[in-house]
Amino acid sequence: MVSALRPLRTASLHPLSLAAVTPFAPFAPLATASRTPRVHRMVHTEAKIEELGLSLPAMPQPLASYTPIVQTGSLVYLSGHVPFTADMKQLHVGKVGKEYTTEEAAAFAEFIGLELVSTLKAHVGDLDKVTRIVKLVGFVNCVDTYTEQPEVINGCSNIIGKIFGAERGTHARSAVGTNSLPRNVPVEIEMIAEING
Repeated sequence: MVSALRPLRTASLHPLSLAAVTPFAPFAPLATASRTPRVHRMVHTEAKIEELGLSLPAMPQPLASYTPIVQTGSLVYLSGHVPFTADMKQLHVGKVGKEYTTEEAAAFAEFIGLELVSTLKAHVGDLDKVTRIVKLVGFVNCVDTYTEQPEVINGCSNIIGKIFGAERGTHARSAVGTNSLPRNVPVEIEMIAEING
């Protein structure tokens, strides 16, 4: 017999922004964007980050035997990133639907988005070299009855869209629920991006 879940906490457990839950309006239909030739242009991505009032965290270090990013041709593959605290010294842990609400988990996903951009910047140097965010794959450590995985991963999708804009930031995506993640983190997200040069 499964015991009843205790009420979800509504107080914020961390200083991250919860604005990520609102869908990002400027996303364009993928079919239209994919037919448009993409060219490298000076868009000053890092200036956009400052304009949004954001700052990139330190690049997270691997927690096991893997590299955080691999490039093959023009594509770069970023390993799964997990939610650290703002000082990048500790992990947030717990299960969505038990320890965390959807809004809290979406805020974790937003911060993971900044971690991913930080790792990408460490690899390419200039974020204007990013021609397209191709795909995100998000995993949510949640209780069996939880069904709001897409709303959680929206936290990452929306911040990526705001930073890179509709043309470069619109991406394919999967949002998967799971009953466990490494170190018991609530969210893990990986990314594929296309770069020029």
